[in-house]
Amino acid sequence: MTTYRVCCFLRRFRAASNEPSEAVRDVFQAYTDGTGVIGEEALRRFLREVQGEADDAGAVEAAAKELMALLKKGGLTAEGFHRWLCSDANAALDPRRGVYQDLGLPLSHYFIYTGHNSYLTGNQLSSGCSERPIVKALLDGVRVIELDLWPNAAKDEVEVLHGRTWTSPVELNKCLEAVKEHAFTTSPYPVILTLEDHLTPDLQAKVAKMIKETFGDMLYISESETMAEFPSPEDLKGKIIISTKAPKEYLQSKSGKEEAADDKAEEGVWGEEISDDMATARQMSEQYSGKYAAEEAEEEPLDGEAEKKARQGADNEYKRLIAIQLTRRKHDMDQDLKVDPEKVTRMSLGEKAYEKAIVSHGPHIIRVNGFDGCRYQVYAEKLAADFPPVDAHHVLELQSVDGVEGHGRKLWLTQGMFRANGGCGYVKKPDILMNSHPDKLFDPRADLPVKTRLKVTVYMGDGWRFDFRKTHFDKCSPPDFYARVGIAGVAADTRMQQTRVMMDSWIPTWDHEFEVFPLAVPELALLRVEVHESDNHQKDDFGGQTCLPVWELRPGIRSVRLCDHKGQPLRSVKLLMRFEFFPSSSK
Repeated sequence: MTTYRVCCFLRRFRAASNEPSEAVRDVFQAYTDGTGVIGEEALRRFLREVQGEADDAGAVEAAAKELMALLKKGGLTAEGFHRWLCSDANAALDPRRGVYQDLGLPLSHYFIYTGHNSYLTGNQLSSGCSERPIVKALLDGVRVIELDLWPNAAKDEVEVLHGRTWTSPVELNKCLEAVKEHAFTTSPYPVILTLEDHLTPDLQAKVAKMIKETFGDMLYISESETMAEFPSPEDLKGKIIISTKAPKEYLQSKSGKEEAADDKAEEGVWGEEISDDMATARQMSEQYSGKYAAEEAEEEPLDGEAEKKARQGADNEYKRLIAIQLTRRKHDMDQDLKVDPEKVTRMSLGEKAYEKAIVSHGPHIIRVNGFDGCRYQVYAEKLAADFPPVDAHHVLELQSVDGVEGHGRKLWLTQGMFRANGGCGYVKKPDILMNSHPDKLFDPRADLPVKTRLKVTVYMGDGWRFDFRKTHFDKCSPPDFYARVGIAGVAADTRMQQTRVMMDSWIPTWDHEFEVFPLAVPELALLRVEVHESDNHQKDDFGGQTCLPVWELRPGIRSVRLCDHKGQPLRSVKLLMRFEFFPSSSK
């Protein structure tokens, strides 16, 4: 019995039991042949018929071999069967699959796991800057790290910080060393270092020297100033790539007030960047703009010849390191999306700018994404994704970010996307996005035919009793859990469904079969899974979540591990679910 104290009374509840649910037990019984255990031949039949393991790939024998260790005398018991179903070996994504996509195509053929403000330890206004978030991002598989470079107070060194805010700086060399040490711990594929620099020519030259000395042979330097095509991730294994604007674009002698004016003009055209507190952010921006303008006014200007030499030196040293140039936007989307066939570039759009562009220039965004490497940043907890260029409202479920640090569904979807392809940080764009013919450009808003249908069943969940205090969800009783399952994808595929609430149970048993999900573009679909604890008096408590690429889901009864609101796996919490794929013609 589990006891909860309410005032001067004790409430007693039946102890949690992790026995198989009724629906799982029915599946077990169907393969026991009336003996109460599953024999070897029946086990192979279960793996083929329910788990969808293919004989020709040897998957049946491989899975059967794992299960043989659980066989008791005469066969597999219900307890052993349930224990295996809930194990990590039976995960929804095959843990043995690893990297399987062709990574020999140009970089622009892939979605790339991208960081935004990778150095921040918290919010964008007042948190600290450190190399630790960079290390964590790299260990999580992020392949693009962003650094904002500013001169220190003495104008003789370079610091990394979020400009015009109260964030405390970190030394550039610490960030570079962190990238060098951890870049290829999780994935061997290239790391792109994007630099947003606000430096004078002499400091740019100093940065160039630091980068070369830190990375040495790891640094990728293009043989020519312009590339007609990006190299492939396979060709760039173990390499660090520098991406930023050409130096001359930073050396136009603008004052801080002029830069701030440019920022505001850009906001008017493209929309504001997501901020934890927009009003405070704007106030700080204006305050710091004045500070920077005053500092610049105090600087001793170089004479014409000295300035020319300094600029030329910076150009030669710094520009040579830039392998992928960031183009300067013209605030005219038609002009911005024009592709130079002789030169590859990168374009960066804020979240709201991308949303507007999708509405007005959807097919053109897809064309640029496929062949000119357009980069889309999702401003959510310093993480971003070169995300599928489809309807942003439906693919990204752009809802308000949960919490001041930006944890929320946008982040979960990004993390889910890059669980694909072995978590290497590069996911190949599907063929529908790579067709450049003007009449065949993919339009996510079109009436698309259904390609396949996905049936999802959630049987039960367990693990909260190990990872949370007894009173974490409810001080007076065990939690009342419910599950939400749905699809994030093109508009036609996007849908969420919900189970009933299981009252007073640490091991909820739903045995809920959802309505079939028709999928028009399964190659861009992500499965969303969330668990919440129902509360009649205030906001429902969060119980865990995960997001999985539909195209990598293994059919059958599978174990699904849940994560916390930051996307970190919970130690013990899992759901037992079933996935069944049917042809588009079936109902």
